[in-house]
Amino acid sequence: MSHRRRPGPASTALAALLLLSLQAAASARALTLKPNRVTLSGGRSFELNLPEGFAVRVAAQGLRRPRFMALSPDGRLFVTDMYNMADNERGAVYVLEGFDPVAGSFARVVPYLKRLRNPNSVAFFKDVDGAAWLYVALTDRLVRYRYEAGDDAPKHPPQTITTFPDYGLNYKYGGWHLTRTVLAGGDGRVYVSVGSSCNACAEKEDVRASVLVMEPDGKGLRAYARGLRNAVGMKWVDGRLFVTNMGADHLGDHIPADTMHALEEGRDYGWPYCYQSGPRVFADAKFNPRGRKKPCRTVPVAHAAFDAHSSPLGLEYFGENAPAGLKGSFLVAMHGSGKPSLGRGYSVVRVGSKGAAEDFLTGFRAGGKVRGRPVDVLAYEGGFLLTDDRAGAVYYVFRRQDGIE
Repeated sequence: MSHRRRPGPASTALAALLLLSLQAAASARALTLKPNRVTLSGGRSFELNLPEGFAVRVAAQGLRRPRFMALSPDGRLFVTDMYNMADNERGAVYVLEGFDPVAGSFARVVPYLKRLRNPNSVAFFKDVDGAAWLYVALTDRLVRYRYEAGDDAPKHPPQTITTFPDYGLNYKYGGWHLTRTVLAGGDGRVYVSVGSSCNACAEKEDVRASVLVMEPDGKGLRAYARGLRNAVGMKWVDGRLFVTNMGADHLGDHIPADTMHALEEGRDYGWPYCYQSGPRVFADAKFNPRGRKKPCRTVPVAHAAFDAHSSPLGLEYFGENAPAGLKGSFLVAMHGSGKPSLGRGYSVVRVGSKGAAEDFLTGFRAGGKVRGRPVDVLAYEGGFLLTDDRAGAVYYVFRRQDGIE
């Protein structure tokens, strides 16, 4: 009987590099990016590269570490600010007001909540009685505030919906992943992603490395999907929950792929026992030698696979009313590798219906210097907004024929 040898790390890396080079070549043919200069306060200036016909403006700046955005029921833009990369309680939620479509910028940045522990994301939800709620995802808990149109601050104290492991960077099992992401699904339920406690390990607490689902008041809390090392970005599109996910760091510079999934309820996405490279899923030799602990053939293949260590975060889907060049596709913010010398990420990529990814916005890393780190994408005013948690800025990207030159 012959035995088929599974590819080892070296051959897997070569296959992944070949796939990435083919994807890069296809991307280069598909989109030609043109430089657009942006200037921040203090005289900082650099070029961001966009497809021809698109332009960019600095919509807001002077923030510390802006992360995820959400639109309120009355059309106001809310953005979280985690302050810095430490575990802290200096985070805030701001409202960006007075958008000028000619200038492509907001007139005011108004504090809505302060002294929060690492607020990564917010979401709005209307209950069956018509009451609006603002959900805020913190490291140690998910809270909600009653929201009233035009509020400059909540009028009522928060309700704690559920709690999470709160060891922060001193987590007793490893100390990883402070962020929680909250999403109000189109099915009337609330979803929260909770990252792993480590780079790669068998978790000791079920809540970790999963996406949770619950009723709006927190009842019925359970795992929606498991085996997701750090699914920071979440978006509900046409009845499906899409997430981005970051792979482990111990397999080298070229594997595993970072991924984007259309989740199926009850499925396990493999971490730490299996990982994706290119279009295939492999057993992690350290945690799952020869696939003995988990059969990796049962792990769903991602909707899209990205460069290893490019760190995909926020994502947005653009439907039929979107500008040309965006219709029927996702934009995904690539935060960039924690090892800048790899040069992975630091961009926004466009993902088509079949999962092929190509650069849409680049320039956050150039000449060996990191100038910005994209976090979240949100469709807005005929274009989109993009947060940058390194420059402390929010950018507005639009098509020039939409009325701004």
